[in-house]
Amino acid sequence: MEIIRLKTKKLDERAHMPKYASETAAGMDLYALMDAPLIIHPGQTVMIHTGLAMEIPKGYAGFVYARSGLAVKQGLAPANKVGVVDSDYRGEIMIALYNHSDQDRVIEDGERAAQMVIAPVQHAWVVECDELSDTERGEGGFGSTGIK
Repeated sequence: MEIIRLKTKKLDERAHMPKYASETAAGMDLYALMDAPLIIHPGQTVMIHTGLAMEIPKGYAGFVYARSGLAVKQGLAPANKVGVVDSDYRGEIMIALYNHSDQDRVIEDGERAAQMVIAPVQHAWVVECDELSDTERGEGGFGSTGIK
């Protein structure tokens, strides 16, 4: 496993540095930074502060995913499904947390609100063309490769 250096700046002295929950975890936990517990109503999206800024190395991006326990047990997950933090972004890492449940949920200061995976990214050279190669699937869309 390649380990990269992820420079992380606390924008608030109360911020919690991201942590991996286990030696082989793919994502590092991101912690909520707030002055008081926050109620998230059903169908509501709130912005959760982390109090952190990062210098993600060029050629990588940070991908913010739901924490499975929070999503399954509480119905709380990123509103944009996966947040993308580009390597040239230097602002605060924020989590747009959405309540999918039918009950009010509460996020506390210091709670693990999401997880971030640092992964390489590859740019593509986009080439306009008139024809694409044929495949067995062709233009078959959603569900076209499943059992019939």
